Amino acid sequence: MIGIKEIAKEANVSPATVSRVLRNPELVAEAKRNTVLEVIKRTGYTPNSLGVSLRKSKTYNLVAVIPDVISAFNYPVIRAIESIALQHGYSLLLGDTQEQESRERSFAAMARSRQADGILLFCSRLPFDIDPALPLADQLPPMVNACETVSVTGLPKVNIDNAAAAEDAVNYLLSLGHRRIGVVAGNMTSPSTLDRLQGYRRALQKAGLPYEEELIEVGDYGLQKAEQATRKLVARENRPTAIFAFSDEMAMSCLATLHNLGYKIPQDFSVMGFDNISYAQYCYPALTTIAQPMTEIGIACMELLLPQLNGEPMQECNKILPHKLIVRNSTGVVGG
Repeated sequence: MIGIKEIAKEANVSPATVSRVLRNPELVAEAKRNTVLEVIKRTGYTPNSLGVSLRKSKTYNLVAVIPDVISAFNYPVIRAIESIALQHGYSLLLGDTQEQESRERSFAAMARSRQADGILLFCSRLPFDIDPALPLADQLPPMVNACETVSVTGLPKVNIDNAAAAEDAVNYLLSLGHRRIGVVAGNMTSPSTLDRLQGYRRALQKAGLPYEEELIEVGDYGLQKAEQATRKLVARENRPTAIFAFSDEMAMSCLATLHNLGYKIPQDFSVMGFDNISYAQYCYPALTTIAQPMTEIGIACMELLLPQLNGEPMQECNKILPHKLIVRNSTGVVGG
């Protein structure tokens, strides 16, 4: 049987170096790391899964790596995760990354350093260096990726069909007679933003309407940039009659901005949100939006993570949960 000692001898390094390559490759110089990986590949050595190693000395901590832990969307997801985690004896640690890659890697490294048994990743970057020549499950701790999903295959993931949801939102606005629909998008590096733009374009295309760049304003899922984006849209010479914001928080910023500019909703503009956060029904006027099943997302994440924590290997899974159009008072017929 080939083991770490044999790999170390063949690569002319210490067993500790081989172990670091398998567990913390970023700590090993590139040339030495490549030599070890070459030997591993040549000999066909299959390392013990890092997840198995971690499970032998459990911390009963989980870490959720999240861009914004105080987001009204993230809160119900976190609450559902924590509820199930506690039922199974785990504590949930929150890693607020503020969308910084260095923070993502720092919080994810808690599993590498045995401060946590598993990771719930809500970012679009994988915070580990991986070798595509080796099995993914052998290089990662127990992990589930949700909402903003990474492009790496092999991970269990939880999401909604963002493109289909955006298409449903636009189709509803089209059914009210709107033909110029402005967009307040999120970050253009965000997979959810790109998918929702795809759905927006698809709905327009099926309706025989052109996609116009001037109707797209980019925000960051925050309030201030949404206000700026709204002001730009309404200042257009041929302005839209409806605005589709890619989050409820941005949609609420749109509502406040339009009100401050003296417009009536939905008589002058219809406003559509996305998420159905708890505040959406209480703002004025109440917000028409796409509901994401936030609690169910948290539950699904734990359903995929718990088997890994109990010793089962990581398996690729793309769990798509249903969305729903919620019609309230912020949308109406054109000129209504």
